[in-house]
Amino acid sequence: KDILDQISDMKEYLVKKSQWIFGGDGWAYDIGFGGLDHVLASGEDVNVLVFDTEVYSNTGGQSSKSTPTGAVAQFAAAGKATKKKDLGRIAMSYGYVYVAQVAMGANQNQLLKALVEAENYPGPSLIIAYAPCINHGIKSGMGTSQLVEKRAVEAGYWHLYRYNPLLEEEGKNPFVLDSKEPSTPFKDFLMSEVRYASLTKSFPDRAQELFEKAEKEAKAKYEQYKKMAEQ
Repeated sequence: KDILDQISDMKEYLVKKSQWIFGGDGWAYDIGFGGLDHVLASGEDVNVLVFDTEVYSNTGGQSSKSTPTGAVAQFAAAGKATKKKDLGRIAMSYGYVYVAQVAMGANQNQLLKALVEAENYPGPSLIIAYAPCINHGIKSGMGTSQLVEKRAVEAGYWHLYRYNPLLEEEGKNPFVLDSKEPSTPFKDFLMSEVRYASLTKSFPDRAQELFEKAEKEAKAKYEQYKKMAEQ
Protein backbone atom coordinates (compact mmCIF):
# COMPACT_ATOMS: atom_id res chain seq x y z
CA LYS A 1 0.00 0.00 0.00
CA ASP A 2 2.84 2.39 0.82
CA ILE A 3 4.35 1.84 -2.62
CA LEU A 4 0.98 2.38 -4.28
CA ASP A 5 0.51 5.59 -2.32
CA GLN A 6 3.94 6.78 -3.44
CA ILE A 7 3.08 5.99 -7.05
CA SER A 8 -0.24 7.78 -6.65
CA ASP A 9 1.55 10.85 -5.28
CA MET A 10 3.70 10.91 -8.41
CA LYS A 11 0.87 10.35 -10.88
CA GLU A 12 1.41 13.73 -12.55
CA TYR A 13 4.76 12.42 -13.78
CA LEU A 14 3.28 9.21 -15.21
CA VAL A 15 1.93 10.76 -18.40
CA LYS A 16 3.05 10.77 -22.01
CA LYS A 17 5.48 13.63 -22.45
CA SER A 18 4.63 16.00 -25.27
CA GLN A 19 7.84 17.27 -26.83
CA TRP A 20 7.81 20.11 -29.35
CA ILE A 21 10.59 21.98 -31.11
CA PHE A 22 9.76 25.41 -32.59
CA GLY A 23 11.84 27.19 -35.21
CA GLY A 24 11.86 29.36 -38.30
CA ASP A 25 12.57 28.52 -41.91
CA GLY A 26 16.13 29.90 -41.85
CA TRP A 27 16.91 27.23 -39.27
CA ALA A 28 14.75 24.41 -40.65
CA TYR A 29 15.43 24.77 -44.37
CA ASP A 30 18.93 26.15 -44.19
CA ILE A 31 21.54 26.56 -41.45
CA GLY A 32 19.94 24.03 -39.08
CA PHE A 33 18.69 21.56 -41.68
CA GLY A 34 21.31 18.95 -40.79
CA GLY A 35 20.16 18.91 -37.18
CA LEU A 36 16.47 18.84 -38.13
CA ASP A 37 17.10 15.98 -40.53
CA HIS A 38 18.91 14.07 -37.78
CA VAL A 39 15.95 14.51 -35.41
CA LEU A 40 13.41 13.36 -38.00
CA ALA A 41 15.56 10.40 -39.05
CA SER A 42 15.96 9.26 -35.43
CA GLY A 43 12.42 7.87 -35.26
CA GLU A 44 11.96 9.43 -31.81
CA ASP A 45 8.54 10.65 -30.70
CA VAL A 46 9.19 14.37 -31.09
CA ASN A 47 7.20 17.10 -32.86
CA VAL A 48 8.62 20.00 -34.87
CA LEU A 49 6.67 23.13 -35.80
CA VAL A 50 8.29 25.39 -38.40
CA PHE A 51 7.12 29.00 -38.78
CA ASP A 52 7.81 29.54 -42.47
CA THR A 53 8.28 33.24 -43.25
CA GLU A 54 10.23 32.34 -46.40
CA VAL A 55 13.13 34.58 -45.31
CA TYR A 56 15.64 35.03 -42.46
CA SER A 57 13.32 37.22 -40.39
CA ASN A 58 15.36 37.67 -37.21
CA THR A 59 18.61 38.68 -38.91
CA GLY A 60 17.40 41.33 -41.33
CA GLY A 61 15.53 39.61 -44.14
CA GLN A 62 18.15 37.57 -45.97
CA SER A 63 17.15 35.04 -48.60
CA SER A 64 16.94 31.42 -47.42
CA LYS A 65 16.33 28.08 -49.15
CA SER A 66 12.69 28.65 -48.27
CA THR A 67 12.53 31.90 -50.25
CA PRO A 68 10.42 31.36 -53.40
CA THR A 69 11.27 32.23 -56.98
CA GLY A 70 10.96 35.96 -57.69
CA ALA A 71 10.95 37.20 -54.09
CA VAL A 72 13.20 40.16 -53.28
CA ALA A 73 15.36 39.79 -50.16
CA GLN A 74 18.88 40.56 -49.01
CA PHE A 75 21.31 38.62 -51.25
CA ALA A 76 18.48 38.42 -53.82
CA ALA A 77 17.90 42.08 -54.70
CA ALA A 78 17.01 41.16 -58.27
CA GLY A 79 14.57 38.48 -57.16
CA LYS A 80 15.51 34.93 -56.20
CA ALA A 81 16.16 32.91 -59.36
CA THR A 82 15.82 29.43 -57.89
CA LYS A 83 12.74 27.74 -56.47
CA LYS A 84 11.92 27.01 -52.85
CA LYS A 85 13.05 23.76 -51.23
CA ASP A 86 10.16 21.34 -50.64
CA LEU A 87 10.96 20.49 -47.03
CA GLY A 88 7.75 18.53 -46.56
CA ARG A 89 8.45 16.08 -49.36
CA ILE A 90 12.02 15.61 -48.15
CA ALA A 91 10.65 14.59 -44.74
CA MET A 92 8.02 12.33 -46.36
CA SER A 93 10.77 10.40 -48.15
CA TYR A 94 11.59 8.65 -44.86
CA GLY A 95 8.16 7.03 -44.85
CA TYR A 96 7.84 7.13 -41.06
CA VAL A 97 7.63 10.87 -40.39
CA TYR A 98 4.25 12.58 -39.98
CA VAL A 99 4.23 15.73 -42.15
CA ALA A 100 1.69 18.53 -42.57
CA GLN A 101 1.63 21.92 -44.22
CA VAL A 102 -0.83 24.38 -42.70
CA ALA A 103 -2.06 27.98 -42.75
CA MET A 104 -4.27 28.97 -39.83
CA GLY A 105 -6.02 31.82 -41.64
CA ALA A 106 -6.92 29.56 -44.55
CA ASN A 107 -8.26 26.53 -42.67
CA GLN A 108 -8.26 26.41 -38.86
CA ASN A 109 -9.84 22.94 -38.79
CA GLN A 110 -7.06 21.53 -40.96
CA LEU A 111 -4.47 23.11 -38.64
CA LEU A 112 -6.10 21.58 -35.56
CA LYS A 113 -6.32 18.17 -37.25
CA ALA A 114 -2.62 18.36 -38.08
CA LEU A 115 -1.64 19.32 -34.52
CA VAL A 116 -3.72 16.53 -32.98
CA GLU A 117 -2.50 13.93 -35.48
CA ALA A 118 1.12 14.99 -34.96
CA GLU A 119 0.74 14.79 -31.18
CA ASN A 120 -0.84 11.34 -31.38
CA TYR A 121 1.64 9.99 -33.93
CA PRO A 122 4.13 7.60 -32.24
CA GLY A 123 7.20 8.97 -33.99
CA PRO A 124 8.67 12.16 -35.41
CA SER A 125 6.37 14.78 -36.89
CA LEU A 126 6.94 17.97 -38.88
CA ILE A 127 4.36 20.73 -39.30
CA ILE A 128 5.20 23.60 -41.65
CA ALA A 129 3.08 26.70 -41.02
CA TYR A 130 2.83 29.66 -43.39
CA ALA A 131 3.81 32.76 -41.43
CA PRO A 132 3.29 36.24 -42.92
CA CYS A 133 6.16 38.51 -41.89
CA ILE A 134 6.94 42.22 -41.77
CA ASN A 135 9.68 41.54 -44.34
CA HIS A 136 6.98 40.60 -46.87
CA GLY A 137 5.79 44.19 -47.04
CA ILE A 138 2.12 43.22 -46.90
CA LYS A 139 0.29 46.16 -48.48
CA SER A 140 -2.87 45.63 -46.42
CA GLY A 141 -0.80 45.60 -43.21
CA MET A 142 0.34 42.94 -40.76
CA GLY A 143 -3.04 43.15 -39.06
CA THR A 144 -4.47 41.25 -42.04
CA SER A 145 -2.11 38.29 -41.68
CA GLN A 146 -4.91 35.74 -41.30
CA LEU A 147 -6.56 37.02 -44.48
CA VAL A 148 -3.21 36.92 -46.26
CA GLU A 149 -2.86 33.23 -45.38
CA LYS A 150 -6.31 32.56 -46.82
CA ARG A 151 -5.43 34.41 -50.02
CA ALA A 152 -2.14 32.54 -50.33
CA VAL A 153 -3.99 29.21 -50.37
CA GLU A 154 -6.77 30.43 -52.67
CA ALA A 155 -4.18 31.63 -55.19
CA GLY A 156 -2.31 28.31 -55.11
CA TYR A 157 0.75 30.02 -53.63
CA TRP A 158 0.65 27.84 -50.48
CA HIS A 159 -0.70 24.29 -50.30
CA LEU A 160 -2.34 22.47 -47.40
CA TYR A 161 -1.81 18.74 -46.84
CA ARG A 162 -1.27 16.01 -44.28
CA TYR A 163 0.89 12.89 -44.58
CA ASN A 164 0.20 10.23 -41.94
CA PRO A 165 2.16 6.95 -42.23
CA LEU A 166 -0.38 5.26 -39.91
CA LEU A 167 -2.95 5.41 -42.73
CA GLU A 168 -0.70 3.29 -44.91
CA GLU A 169 -0.74 0.56 -42.25
CA GLU A 170 -4.54 0.55 -42.63
CA GLY A 171 -4.22 0.10 -46.39
CA LYS A 172 -5.12 3.74 -47.09
CA ASN A 173 -3.29 6.51 -48.92
CA PRO A 174 -1.16 8.28 -46.28
CA PHE A 175 -1.28 11.59 -48.19
CA VAL A 176 -4.32 13.87 -47.92
CA LEU A 177 -4.43 17.08 -49.98
CA ASP A 178 -6.51 19.63 -48.09
CA SER A 179 -6.15 22.48 -50.62
CA LYS A 180 -8.72 23.03 -53.34
CA GLU A 181 -7.86 24.06 -56.89
CA PRO A 182 -6.61 27.67 -57.04
CA SER A 183 -9.53 30.08 -57.40
CA THR A 184 -7.84 33.49 -57.59
CA PRO A 185 -5.03 34.89 -59.80
CA PHE A 186 -1.55 33.91 -58.64
CA LYS A 187 0.00 37.19 -59.73
CA ASP A 188 -2.58 39.22 -57.81
CA PHE A 189 -1.32 37.61 -54.62
CA LEU A 190 2.30 38.41 -55.52
CA MET A 191 1.42 42.02 -56.23
CA SER A 192 -0.16 42.39 -52.78
CA GLU A 193 3.31 42.19 -51.22
CA VAL A 194 6.25 44.57 -51.62
CA ARG A 195 8.77 41.70 -51.69
CA TYR A 196 7.37 40.86 -55.14
CA ALA A 197 5.81 44.11 -56.36
CA SER A 198 9.08 46.07 -55.89
CA LEU A 199 10.75 43.89 -58.52
CA THR A 200 8.40 45.24 -61.21
CA LYS A 201 9.89 48.70 -60.66
CA SER A 202 13.57 47.80 -60.35
CA PHE A 203 13.72 44.97 -62.91
CA PRO A 204 10.41 44.90 -64.83
CA ASP A 205 11.45 42.41 -67.53
CA ARG A 206 13.05 40.08 -65.02
CA ALA A 207 10.00 40.41 -62.76
CA GLN A 208 7.66 39.15 -65.45
CA GLU A 209 9.99 36.26 -66.25
CA LEU A 210 10.39 35.20 -62.61
CA PHE A 211 6.71 35.61 -61.73
CA GLU A 212 5.71 33.39 -64.65
CA LYS A 213 8.30 30.87 -63.53
CA ALA A 214 7.02 31.02 -59.93
CA GLU A 215 3.42 30.43 -61.03
CA LYS A 216 4.47 27.52 -63.22
CA GLU A 217 6.37 25.97 -60.31
CA ALA A 218 3.42 26.43 -57.93
CA LYS A 219 1.02 24.78 -60.40
CA ALA A 220 3.43 21.90 -60.99
CA LYS A 221 3.77 21.35 -57.25
CA TYR A 222 -0.01 21.29 -56.81
CA GLU A 223 -0.33 18.74 -59.63
CA GLN A 224 2.32 16.58 -57.95
CA TYR A 225 0.39 16.73 -54.69
CA LYS A 226 -2.84 15.82 -56.52
CA LYS A 227 -1.19 12.72 -57.99
CA MET A 228 0.10 11.74 -54.55
CA ALA A 229 -3.42 12.10 -53.12
CA GLU A 230 -4.93 9.95 -55.88
CA GLN A 231 -2.54 7.00 -55.53
